[in-house]
Amino acid sequence: MDVYGDGNLTVMRFGPLGSFANNAYIIADEASGEALVIDMPSGSEEVIAAAQELDVKGIVLTHTHHDHWMDYDLVKGALGAPVICHPAELILPAEQIDEMLMDDDVLAAGEVRVRALHTPGHTPGSTCLLAGKFLFSGDTLFPGGPGRTNSPADLQQSIESITSTLFALPDETDVLPGHGDPTTIGEAKKEYAVFAAKEHPADLCGDVAWADS
Repeated sequence: MDVYGDGNLTVMRFGPLGSFANNAYIIADEASGEALVIDMPSGSEEVIAAAQELDVKGIVLTHTHHDHWMDYDLVKGALGAPVICHPAELILPAEQIDEMLMDDDVLAAGEVRVRALHTPGHTPGSTCLLAGKFLFSGDTLFPGGPGRTNSPADLQQSIESITSTLFALPDETDVLPGHGDPTTIGEAKKEYAVFAAKEHPADLCGDVAWADS
């Protein structure tokens, strides 16, 4: 587990977890002990152990690809908090979603405020979460490129989400993705500039790397 701080905000990063090497996170307000959990991949026992010391107000899914909620029953059963995600996410059965999270909605954990940023492309309802100086990017943005896309239209939508929404954030914003290591918005902008300076085939999609595509 890695721990980051920003004033009264504490972030715990767990990972790589499970066979898909996911990250999961806890966002906690140090003063009140209230918290939010982000994603519940397989191997979430360590997340549960840490979260049970806190007052968890919600379990937020960045999107509903199965690797991000494989431990749904374990985490929901242990923490009893509502599961929250964007309504455009259709992979998780609707009866397993307790609350909808729309673009620009704000979730609270004590005095900590977490803002939802709808960033479609990887999936229709992919949502990043902004808390203090930390951006939880799910599979929208990784170090070196965007999340996998299924069509050229999806890739273009993902790029639009990244460049218009995420790149509007300060360069020093710490990006904590759904898989892999952290990066920053400033570093991501530099990497994207390499990609944007080149021409690309019209059918480009899938696993795209800014430097190599």
